[in-house]
Amino acid sequence: MTPNLSRGMQSVERSHVRLALLATTVVIVIGLVLAVVWVLTPLGPTPEALEALGSDGTVTVTTLTEGWLFAPADGSADTGLVLYPGGRVDARSYAPLARAIAQQGHAVALASMPLSLAVLDPGRAETLMDSAPEVVRWAVGGHSLGGAMAAAYATTEDDRVAGLALLAAYPAASTDLTSSGLAVLSVIGTEDRVVDPEVFAEAVERLPADTEYLTLEGGNHAQFGDYGPQTRDGDATITREEQIRMTADAIAGLLERF
Repeated sequence: MTPNLSRGMQSVERSHVRLALLATTVVIVIGLVLAVVWVLTPLGPTPEALEALGSDGTVTVTTLTEGWLFAPADGSADTGLVLYPGGRVDARSYAPLARAIAQQGHAVALASMPLSLAVLDPGRAETLMDSAPEVVRWAVGGHSLGGAMAAAYATTEDDRVAGLALLAAYPAASTDLTSSGLAVLSVIGTEDRVVDPEVFAEAVERLPADTEYLTLEGGNHAQFGDYGPQTRDGDATITREEQIRMTADAIAGLLERF
């Protein structure tokens, strides 16, 4: 092989390497841009959810540094729920549910989360409970990913926490609540297509034996909040208002067990 031909082949090889590196860089940049867009565009809230953030004669809504506190206007609440939002869902989407629970005489501390992801601050319940010292007994709970993070917080040594509410959610494999002594409520809709039913059933082994299970006939994954439809979810055969009302009734029942 002549020197000129050898140098030419080496030049071609270097060009291929540069093109491959450039293509890889472009793919990485596009992936990062899409990830940023995904994180910065959470689901919801709807205009109706935003209306639920206002105070009236029955419920007082206070804006906190890390969320919102819903409480009966007469100041009678001594039990409450810290509510974590689902993954990549604007926390304000759960204002209708928080209001419905407060209307039954219980406080609800609705947590805002960094980038709308509870996994980035699973300990936020502590600060939210501190904002309502009049509430002496709490449950923590959440929807979907928020429920898993609430379950993780429930394993900490915070003696204010007596219960856990899981909405289309289950504890992670690393979270064992079987001997926690917590009062636990698990709610899921029959039309939920987001939660893997096999994983959900397997997680039952990590919950207390006396856990209360509620299946909402016709309910789906998204209607625990008010943020519109969700990809891969089933079509609900009950209204969002009905699903929120039944969920609020069940959570109020959990809090009344305290």
